Amino acid sequence: MAGAATIQKTGTLKSNPGNFFEDFKPGDTLVHATPQTVTEGDLALYRALNGSRFAQYSCAEFARSVGLPGLGADPLHAFHIVFGKSVPDISLNAVANLGYADGRFLRPVMPGDTLRATSEVIGVKENSNGKTGVVWVRTNGRNQYGEDVLNYVRWVMVNKRDEASPAPKPVVPDLPATVDAKDLSGFPQMKRWNIAESGSRHMYEDYEIGEKINHSDGMTVQEAEHQIATRLYQNTAKVHFDFHGQKESRFGKRLIYGGVVISIARSLSFNGLANAGQMLAINAGSHVSPLFAWDTIYAWSEVLDKAELSETCGALRLRLVAVKDQPPGDFAYKNADGKYADGVLLDFDYWAAIPRVR
Repeated sequence: MAGAATIQKTGTLKSNPGNFFEDFKPGDTLVHATPQTVTEGDLALYRALNGSRFAQYSCAEFARSVGLPGLGADPLHAFHIVFGKSVPDISLNAVANLGYADGRFLRPVMPGDTLRATSEVIGVKENSNGKTGVVWVRTNGRNQYGEDVLNYVRWVMVNKRDEASPAPKPVVPDLPATVDAKDLSGFPQMKRWNIAESGSRHMYEDYEIGEKINHSDGMTVQEAEHQIATRLYQNTAKVHFDFHGQKESRFGKRLIYGGVVISIARSLSFNGLANAGQMLAINAGSHVSPLFAWDTIYAWSEVLDKAELSETCGALRLRLVAVKDQPPGDFAYKNADGKYADGVLLDFDYWAAIPRVR
């Protein structure tokens, strides 16, 4: 009897290869898969991964005393979850996530809430090398009631599927430089504020525009914790997970997810901004340079602006700068020619709520 012939079956591709630059068209809406229900375990793991000590995201009693529903997700935690939903459709084939703008945190996210995400493509522009292009999207996160929880714009450099593909007509969105203070929402009234429990006596009135704050402490990032963090947010970007695949990349190894840098730098800011733990909006943000395992993150902040929101609550507009392997007290930022100094990882501009002196 002759040997059995090998039968090859062909069909449609069932796995998701991710979108390439050519696949994005301004006006398209992407509905992202896998809604995620936030649990108390998620909150504890988030704190374990970045060391956050802000009182309203550590203590349920403190949170309720300042006007929050209870112990909920840090706004950045909710941001990372919504961001992670978008990765398979937007940045699975990314070279790098480049920046953020026009972000708003609209309502608290509590254990038991389920987050869903959609994104609208608002811009595309091919790079001069013909191999990659930049895609702008506005991503929106909603809870199980259909209420908007947060939204933001981000732009990402994405590989082309075929370098010979013609360049699309460039569409670059016109984004605001900042979120206007009058549009800030979602802040608690902060009628009661226990400075012994919060860790600082410094209130809204104690900060001056132009003041720089050295957050002093550092945190070294390792492979294991980075991988856990990225999985917690279900972020599947290849540049963070695929060690074998990244051997042939520009750096020859995996990149630490930029959200890890933001959360650790924000956690480090507790030392100097302990009462400003309530993030309200993202004005702008840039991932300036890559981070790798065994690099140490330090951070400093600058007060860019102030706004009175109510009789008991104000807002600080803060520039958070993360650097690696250098003293944060040097306040490394940009050189005389406007280029970022060596070692700068992150330039993050945001609004945070802070109690006013009674």
